[in-house]
Amino acid sequence: MWYNTAMDLPQDDFILLSFINTKLRDEYSSLDELCDSLDISSETILSRLENLGYTYDEEKNAFVR
Repeated sequence: MWYNTAMDLPQDDFILLSFINTKLRDEYSSLDELCDSLDISSETILSRLENLGYTYDEEKNAFVR
């Protein structure tokens, strides 16, 4: 399943967290690379996941608490 725009991202924020962290682990070396590839705004991802208490850790290339 391909996600090309923010409209295609999972609507549930916890599923989004899992989706993004899986993509970062398996396919992308950074959040910027993921966002560029999927043509989505990093601000959208950051905002939604910060609401859950998660922030992006560049060293781990993952969203963590």
